[in-house]
Amino acid sequence: MRALRRTTATLAATATAAVAVLTGCSAGGDSPGQRIRGITLPAWDTGDYGRPEAPAYLRQIAGTGARWVVFTPTWYQDGTGRAAMRPTEETADDAGVRRIVGLAHAAGLKVMLKPHVDLVNGEDRAGIRPADKDAWFTAYERFITHYARLAAELDVEQFAVGTELAGTSGERRRWRAVIAAVRETYDGTLTYAANYDEYAAIRFWTSLDLIGIDAYWPLAKSATADPARLAKGWRPVVTELAAFAARQDRKILFTEAGYVSQHGAAAEPYSWTVSERADNDEQAAAYEALLTAFDDEPWWAGVCWWMWDDWPDSGETERRLAYTPHGKPAEQVLRRWWRD
Repeated sequence: MRALRRTTATLAATATAAVAVLTGCSAGGDSPGQRIRGITLPAWDTGDYGRPEAPAYLRQIAGTGARWVVFTPTWYQDGTGRAAMRPTEETADDAGVRRIVGLAHAAGLKVMLKPHVDLVNGEDRAGIRPADKDAWFTAYERFITHYARLAAELDVEQFAVGTELAGTSGERRRWRAVIAAVRETYDGTLTYAANYDEYAAIRFWTSLDLIGIDAYWPLAKSATADPARLAKGWRPVVTELAAFAARQDRKILFTEAGYVSQHGAAAEPYSWTVSERADNDEQAAAYEALLTAFDDEPWWAGVCWWMWDDWPDSGETERRLAYTPHGKPAEQVLRRWWRD
């Protein structure tokens, strides 16, 4: 997700091995081959993952039938052309990451660690185009291997080597070097979370275990809670992704997908501010449409929804308008699909 976060205020596995990993990476207690059922719990502050609400949030996530949870410690850089990123007061500290992963495992949830790089001024991370590519990739490798070591220490089941970095993801050689460095430390399942308009241009998928896509495709040209219209919006995407998965000999995981509970959300799934008019029905219909469209596709590895509740007093979007499905009809959609 090209996160609103508080920045608006601060404004080489083989194909066979990959399939083997995927068929075994469903959550604890699930039968082999079951798809990933995940929800993201992001952090926006140093202490978020250490907050007292964390155990309740994880129980709530597990209560939907989810078997995975995604955590997103984030570093920041000062401009799109700069060559370094750093932790700030909005970066979840390592102690919190250790705690939240332990709590997730205790709750029976598997974990994907998905470190993000964002810009201090709140611009889209896809715009990062460093003037000194060698220096940026050196810094990025230092950043991502820090979390790879943490993931290995904590027995994290899956790891994302990057998220929506379209301004750099064309650098195949450099990204393959990053992936190799991660594999020296971490031996779990690897993916990269490409934005929906980025994934087809990436040339390093065969170095990873599965294709990750942040699936924010618009499903309609205007607001609608009509399941038939939303299903029609998915049809060309399903065809496109099936062919892509076959060419790459990899399954596809939706590393993110989500909809605000606002009128027009299905037309602009990537926007936090589509409308000031709440629309729980459109959000729920969009959840239903995605699960219906992909559930029978053998190449589809599952979905990690963006996102569960914000931490108290931290969200910039009113809860009634936000991405969270918690306490809304969309949560009941998940429960119908996910609870056995």
